[in-house]
Amino acid sequence: MACFVLVHGAWGGSYGFRAVRRLLQADGHEVLTPALTGIGERSHLTGPHVDLSLHVLDVVNTIRYEDLDDVVLLGFSYGGMVVTGALDHVGDRVRELVYLDAFVPADGESVASLGGAPPTPFPEIGASWLVPATPREYEDAAVGAWSNLRRTAQPVATFTEPVRLSHPLDEQPFGRTYVRATAGPHPAAFDAAAAHARESPAWRYHEIHTTHTVPENRPGELAEILRDVAAGRVTVRP
Repeated sequence: MACFVLVHGAWGGSYGFRAVRRLLQADGHEVLTPALTGIGERSHLTGPHVDLSLHVLDVVNTIRYEDLDDVVLLGFSYGGMVVTGALDHVGDRVRELVYLDAFVPADGESVASLGGAPPTPFPEIGASWLVPATPREYEDAAVGAWSNLRRTAQPVATFTEPVRLSHPLDEQPFGRTYVRATAGPHPAAFDAAAAHARESPAWRYHEIHTTHTVPENRPGELAEILRDVAAGRVTVRP
């Protein structure tokens, strides 16, 4: 059985992985879905001090305090920044690294520098450091209504702080996988990351034909890919 750590994206929370988590747990896998400080389930802890480093620490401490090893570590969307930043601290505990329609930064890059700069924070008193959440597109209207209601504003420092990574991803000893959502517009950084993974023998590459909100749109397809990744199975590239 595998150990999965699934890291959610911006403005969201670990609740987005509910269906995927249940599918993998039903197989007997260990699945942790840490909630990042200041957003989602932990939005009550928001503040201008919340930055990328704090989100990295959320994930690092989950892995360290649970004493996890041989981990399949997944970062969804903005979560790609977080899992990349975690590698200098817990990379020796990672067996497979998965980017789910996500940023794949190099050392010194941020969401802002990769062209995914958020809108200007709204000018409410005491909240100039927050970036408002915008609704996402879901295949199921009921799922969208439930999820969009739970999206929260996010501290801007999480988007502007650069990631730190001592060794390039392609030189790391663990497996690497990129999962691409093929419907809807994407940041250019997602296009570049997907193209590199598709063409590089150092990466696995998969596509899911849905919009960006993959964990809630297609939990079954995502769970199947994660089972394959954990088992070391390689599928035919498109």
